[in-house]
Amino acid sequence: MSLTPHQEDLGVLRFITAGSVDDGKSTLIGRLLYDSKSVLTDQLSALARAKHKRTAGEDIDFSLLTDGLEAEREQGITIDVAYRYFTTARRKFIIADTPGHEQYTRNMVTGASTAHAAIVLVDATRVTEVGGRTELLAQTKRHSAIVKLLGLQHVIVAINKMDLVDYSETTFDSIRAAYLELAQLLGLEGVRFVPVSALKGDNIVYASERMPWYQDEPLLDLLEALPVAQSGGELRFPVQLVARQDGSHADDFRGYMGRVESGSVRVGQALRVLPAGRSASVAEIVGPRGLLEEAFAGQCVTIRLTEDVDVSRGDTFVAAESALAPSRKLSADVCWFDEDALTPQRKYLLKQATSTVYVKIGSVDTVLDVSTLLHGTDKTTLAMNDIGRVQLSLQKPVAADTYDENPATGAFVLIDEATHHTVAAGMIRALAA
Repeated sequence: MSLTPHQEDLGVLRFITAGSVDDGKSTLIGRLLYDSKSVLTDQLSALARAKHKRTAGEDIDFSLLTDGLEAEREQGITIDVAYRYFTTARRKFIIADTPGHEQYTRNMVTGASTAHAAIVLVDATRVTEVGGRTELLAQTKRHSAIVKLLGLQHVIVAINKMDLVDYSETTFDSIRAAYLELAQLLGLEGVRFVPVSALKGDNIVYASERMPWYQDEPLLDLLEALPVAQSGGELRFPVQLVARQDGSHADDFRGYMGRVESGSVRVGQALRVLPAGRSASVAEIVGPRGLLEEAFAGQCVTIRLTEDVDVSRGDTFVAAESALAPSRKLSADVCWFDEDALTPQRKYLLKQATSTVYVKIGSVDTVLDVSTLLHGTDKTTLAMNDIGRVQLSLQKPVAADTYDENPATGAFVLIDEATHHTVAAGMIRALAA
């Protein structure tokens, strides 16, 4: 795993583990950390003495490395999203271990929202044969559908617990064929497959000698080589805070703080401030360490304008030549989080970028049936963990893109004004004035 002269640091990769409950997601991450020498000695000693350990003798229960909540350890299931960090010679990784249980699908969406890649686990012992065809679990289908909706750049299917099926190539091939059929229905492209045993360590960090029929790379090698698309596109700078200094003096400083979500901004550039459409130019860009000539996607900066225009939190700076227009009507795919079902015609709060506006859900057009992967039109509401296409009417316009064009400004959450619960997460698919 050493860095050769022909290799380069590929930066940070954020990935999640997804799939059904008990597929071995936490164990796989624990094994990945252990075999890559990312676990401290005192952590290993504590794991060996853990009272909720589910392995025999001195064997390590790797799932305990990520299942940090006491309730998770007692029940043997993942409830909350656990983030872990580790580094190899080639790149840095941020892992989100997400729940597999249907009740916690909303937590999986949270973990996946910032990921570049997904490892979808399939338990080789839990697939079924129906009419001569291999049938995947419903939650595997649900999580795969969410991965597609969120537009993750890479999908790796880890077919786990191969040690319990005698490392059968036939079993691997049948599951691979079933998932490829699912991927075609969902529109997932470029899916990679790896047969693994998270418990035994086969094809996690090191190639397995027990599966000589698998000639491709182990899981970590695949993760190290995945390319991550850089943020590009047009400038989007949602204003988070208006910074004032010495407001009673002639040299009053007024700066607009935020993060460059896409594109870049430079001193002297002509801008439009949306949704109002006012024009201005950049007088100064202040970074954490002083003045900058230009700021790029991902950087948090303060922008001072040459003109004294009305700007507040929720406004967005775009390039003067941008064709982006404010929108008051949205068509969006929504994953419903709340125990109380969606109520059409009821007002919610929509938080998109730094904007928070009232929104009314006009209609539920379709709801995804996880079993058949068909979009039904007979339901008029969304229950907890449902995924559907809805129409939204906003009280005032926002500067937004479709999710496919720009995830940072094309995503939103819905908040119940009365309870302050986050009731849904959504991806904008179409906009109208």
